[in-house]
Amino acid sequence: MGCRDGTQLISRVWQPAGQGPWPVLLMRQPYGRAIASTVTYAHPSWYAAHGFLVVVQDVRGRGDSAGDFKGFQQEAADGADCIRWARQLQGSNGRLGCYGFSYQGLTQLLSDDAAALPDCLAPAMAGLDERGDWACEGGAHWWALGLGWGLQLAALRCQRLGDEAGWLAIRRSLDSGAFLADGLDLLQRHDPQGMAYRWLQRPGSEAPGWVRHQPCSALLQRPMLLIGGWFDPHLRGILNLWERARAAGGSPLLRIGAWTHLDWNGGLDRLQLAFFQHHLQDQTAAEQLSSAVLLERVTWANGQQQSRHWQAPVACDNALRWGLRTGGLATIETEEGELLLDQIGSGEVALVHDPWRPVPGRGGHLGLDPGPCARDDLDRRSDVVCFTSPPLATSLELEGQPLLTIAVRADQPSFDLCAALSVVNRNGTVRQLCTGVARIKQLTGETSTLQLQFQPLLAELRTGERLRLSLAGSAWPQIAVNPGDGREPLGPSGPQHRVITLELELADSQLRLLPLLNGKFGAH
Repeated sequence: MGCRDGTQLISRVWQPAGQGPWPVLLMRQPYGRAIASTVTYAHPSWYAAHGFLVVVQDVRGRGDSAGDFKGFQQEAADGADCIRWARQLQGSNGRLGCYGFSYQGLTQLLSDDAAALPDCLAPAMAGLDERGDWACEGGAHWWALGLGWGLQLAALRCQRLGDEAGWLAIRRSLDSGAFLADGLDLLQRHDPQGMAYRWLQRPGSEAPGWVRHQPCSALLQRPMLLIGGWFDPHLRGILNLWERARAAGGSPLLRIGAWTHLDWNGGLDRLQLAFFQHHLQDQTAAEQLSSAVLLERVTWANGQQQSRHWQAPVACDNALRWGLRTGGLATIETEEGELLLDQIGSGEVALVHDPWRPVPGRGGHLGLDPGPCARDDLDRRSDVVCFTSPPLATSLELEGQPLLTIAVRADQPSFDLCAALSVVNRNGTVRQLCTGVARIKQLTGETSTLQLQFQPLLAELRTGERLRLSLAGSAWPQIAVNPGDGREPLGPSGPQHRVITLELELADSQLRLLPLLNGKFGAH
């Protein structure tokens, strides 16, 4: 197809058997159209066999498409041009839906022409805020994830330019793990104008230059199937999209699975097919589309997964609250710190971050090894402070967004606070549920009250199990190690990194579990 500026974009089309015409399913992506996101979705031929004309396009500057790849900034104009073109394809009946995850999720939401919108769309694991949904959390850059994705795009650029040495250098660095230290230099060398490198040049906090994309209301009102994962870094972007679509008058469907970015436990193609059949082929809505919101909960026993099932969200106006209490030994004695439901916290404890041996980040939504994980060994470290609840007298379901409010005084002008929520099983093993980070700059010796947001979660604690909050001064390599001197952290520990002592004052500190969807999940 030809864009308005004459640039030619190349697509592959899968056509159903028979005469047609058929509705179009469109995916636009930067990784080569032959892949067609089969890392998470069924092959396009499967959708074509169900009566859809499937189009997968190489975006500008990628695959065989002409032009220079500039990331998200190019997609509003090109996306509108592509929708107009795809509706007129031979064999098309003029109706069109979009699907795809990650980059392909956001391309569905960008158009510079309100007259060139899909009839329905299914964005998965994406968001509108380039800082908060794609690059940073709590003021800290996604280090391992951000570099890894940026280097993948840089390697594709090298491949396109015929730079075999550059491609091999990036591949070796990723395979060996050396990219965690040298990845920024590789990006500067091989993709200096790329999104990942540009993002890492900006502060992780709110600052000029960060982009929040603004879809028009007409798009947000279209039928939409939003797909997120409890262990995916874009989950808050999907939740924000759900809120924005409802505020615009839409009635989006929302499904959040116990998934990572790439592991969807068998996928959701049957659900997605039913969605498109209903909106593009006028078939009666399948039973699986009858609930506006469904959340997947995994049941565990003694650290082993027992079952998975889907449930509607729980309406809850009152946030659960826990106080934190210690006599000062919660870093040394793993069981000394207390997490007390509906009680006031008390005590103080000093937490020392040594950059020579930073506390690792593990699992969760920001890890290269995402998902639930064991963290018994991490909690035994003396640079991790733990607060643990008494054994539960009855089961407890946790659904929502955990938020920690805590007063901290530091002996350096910058520091990180990295948190994990876990369940301590009845046999004493510890399984991590979710994590969060906060990067702080403040006057040395000044006490300030900070708020740390966790990844949203859905989990059930059984009778006899305990809830644990763990805090540390690093989560390497999920975020870069803080040097402590106020500079933006950009890599592992170095000779200029400082030891940082954090004094946690617990009298007014609390952990709250805020509602996931503010109770507004029924029919609009």
